[in-house]
Amino acid sequence: MPGMPNGKPAGVPCANLDADMRCMIFGSPLRPACCSGLKPSDEMCGNSRTDAIAWLTHLEEASSP
Repeated sequence: MPGMPNGKPAGVPCANLDADMRCMIFGSPLRPACCSGLKPSDEMCGNSRTDAIAWLTHLEEASSP
C-alpha cells in the first residue's frame, strides 16, 4: 500500500487520507485493489461514520494474519 509498506493495521487511518478523511489517490493506478474493489452497502455503512468504521475494523481484524 502506498505510504504504508508494512500494510495498514486495523484502527489506523490510511496514510493516503487527507485531513477530511478523503482518499488522495482515488482514481490513481496507485490505489490498491482492496480499496477500489470495496463496494459499500447499507449493511457496511450503517447509519453513521462510527457504524462504517466498526464494520471496516471487523473486516480488517477478520482478515489479519
